[in-house]
Amino acid sequence: MTKLAAFIAASLFSAVVFAQGYPNRPVRIIVPWPPGQATDIAARVVAEKLQQALKQPFIIDNRAGAGGSIGTDAAVKSAPDGYTLLAASSGPISIMPHLQKTPYDPDRDFAPISLVALVPFALVTHPSFPATNAKEFIAQLRANPDKYTFSSSGTGASAHLITELFNSMAQVKARHVPYKGSAPALTDIVGGQIGYTIETVAATIGHIKGGRLKTFGTSFAQRTAGMPDVPSIAEAADLPAYDIGAWVGYTAPAGTSRETRVRLSGEIQKVMQASELKERFISLGMDAVSNTPDEMAAFMRLQQQRYGSIIKSQNIKIEQ
Repeated sequence: MTKLAAFIAASLFSAVVFAQGYPNRPVRIIVPWPPGQATDIAARVVAEKLQQALKQPFIIDNRAGAGGSIGTDAAVKSAPDGYTLLAASSGPISIMPHLQKTPYDPDRDFAPISLVALVPFALVTHPSFPATNAKEFIAQLRANPDKYTFSSSGTGASAHLITELFNSMAQVKARHVPYKGSAPALTDIVGGQIGYTIETVAATIGHIKGGRLKTFGTSFAQRTAGMPDVPSIAEAADLPAYDIGAWVGYTAPAGTSRETRVRLSGEIQKVMQASELKERFISLGMDAVSNTPDEMAAFMRLQQQRYGSIIKSQNIKIEQ
């Protein structure tokens, strides 16, 4: 055996041994949001299952602030050894870098592991809105340009961008009214002061079930498990390219070995198959998902491009 062949064989053997022995000490998961927020809850649910499967503590470390950028930056600047992970999400990674300068580069600083949840949104109006389905809703808005208002949880927030994409694809014109959070944005729709919004299923489903809001569809191309009887907007409004929402996943700092990420991804894919975990995510208004590091990398690139395109085409800016 040549020296080169021996070196390659030894390297491959070391990688396999490392992957099999990982983890051999506690793993820290930085969540760039406060306890109780959607990303935090999803990360905790999965961390608990990983801890059981891999026999090592998976410790949640909440680093909230600056729209998730503080914790995200702390994670990407950590040692790429597999013992610090990030509970990643669409806001800090897919959206924020298009709106303001961030201390991290979404294309360079992350080593994807796996998605854990997709966060669907629902198109909602006051029950008295003069439409019975998505096509009638669009027709009403087209017939009355700039008459109706739509709310969001803030300029540049996921709900804002997701609704702007809908307006553009449906070719309707309405006036944006930003709020500080989804609760007040929905309160004024319930009260009849605002026409509509597209907000998370988690935030809207209680109002929908209580008859305080009605919905015309959900934001991903496939129906969401939390509201299986509600069609997707793509289906109901005949907008087949409309397929968008928020996401949550696990990433590591750039440079983290592929073997480690593949090991973690494989374990996540296993735990995400548990029916109790799927039901838990449904109760949180999310759809449980998982994928490989390469698939997540491709997904993150697509989300980066999608949200960037919305922000650019609609000329969305936030105050610095």
